[in-house]
Amino acid sequence: MHRKFTTVSLFSGAGGMDYGFKLAGFETVLANDIDPVAVETYGRLVGKGIAVAGDIGDLVLPGPGEIDVVIGGPPCQGFSVAGKMDPLDQRSRHVWRFLEVVSALRPLCFVMENVKALAVNTRWSAMRVGLLEAAKAMGYETNLYVLKASDFGVAQGRERMFLVGSLVGVPLAPRPTTSDHPPASRSVLKSLPAFGEPGNCRFAAAAITLASRPVLRRSPFAGMLFNGSGRPINLEAPAPTLPASMGGNKTPIVDQKWLDEGGTNHWVKDYHTRLWSGGEPLDWKSAPKHLRRLTVEEAAALQSFPLDLEWAGSTSAVFRQVGNAVPPLLAKRVADSVRSLLDRSSGQHIAAEASNMLSLEDLLEYGFKAQQSLFSLEN
Repeated sequence: MHRKFTTVSLFSGAGGMDYGFKLAGFETVLANDIDPVAVETYGRLVGKGIAVAGDIGDLVLPGPGEIDVVIGGPPCQGFSVAGKMDPLDQRSRHVWRFLEVVSALRPLCFVMENVKALAVNTRWSAMRVGLLEAAKAMGYETNLYVLKASDFGVAQGRERMFLVGSLVGVPLAPRPTTSDHPPASRSVLKSLPAFGEPGNCRFAAAAITLASRPVLRRSPFAGMLFNGSGRPINLEAPAPTLPASMGGNKTPIVDQKWLDEGGTNHWVKDYHTRLWSGGEPLDWKSAPKHLRRLTVEEAAALQSFPLDLEWAGSTSAVFRQVGNAVPPLLAKRVADSVRSLLDRSSGQHIAAEASNMLSLEDLLEYGFKAQQSLFSLEN
């Protein structure tokens, strides 16, 4: 019988990462997020009495060696290409708070999730070096990799970074399972009740209007055919990354007629062909009525959350929780790879006493050096 490994979760949000680890057989004993509404959702998804709302600095932690894995996704707005990518954004510093908890708990493994930009963007090269050096100083072997959700059974092209550290061997990235045949968004949307029916009725009220000066790309589903940042979803492919800013005109657009009737002809494609051929844009009020915004329930399903989850909070709060989450099915694949590593070990914290512990001041020094290096590159 496999041992049930334990986790502590930080910056947990609504629990997407934790639910994935739960599906892989892990037991989260303590979770934390600053957002009490997200914590309420977490209780409905992962289990009540696990998550605590509040500042991470106020957490009462277990003792060293009592937890097997620390997981979490520190706030990513400072790193995201959708934001200002500010090296001194206060939210970017939470990666060091995450490692502070790792140092205090001495888990066998840790998994830090974040946006792809932190892993690949040259602006964050010094930050990456700092994180890897700090983990190495604590005795952890690390692997930094980027995974695309649609390669792992999620109907969304979301890409996320995972920094995995281990005291019991070299952590390996999970192998893709659906990269050759990624799931289409249509199959997920059709699994829900009809639009407007109970179970699929929480939607963004933002009107859909056409751009007077469209920005064209080769794909009808790229560019800017509509006002705002909400783009139409290609129902025959994985959905694009769902942002936390959904709820207004950044909410993706669904062609309900195309969803109901199928086929290859649909309004967005026809309109794109018209514009690509040199035709004039239509009046901004001319978007057909069968174009609508993605619902909360559909967004959650495209993230691979359970269809029957009762989300806490207002519609905008739920969109934010969904957009900030790690797709549970993607998290499960990561958790499976971590579990495989732990199963091959003795399952004991044999390396914990021998590895180095770093104080917050030590970790901030790694962060300070990274920030100094970033600013020297900027200037």
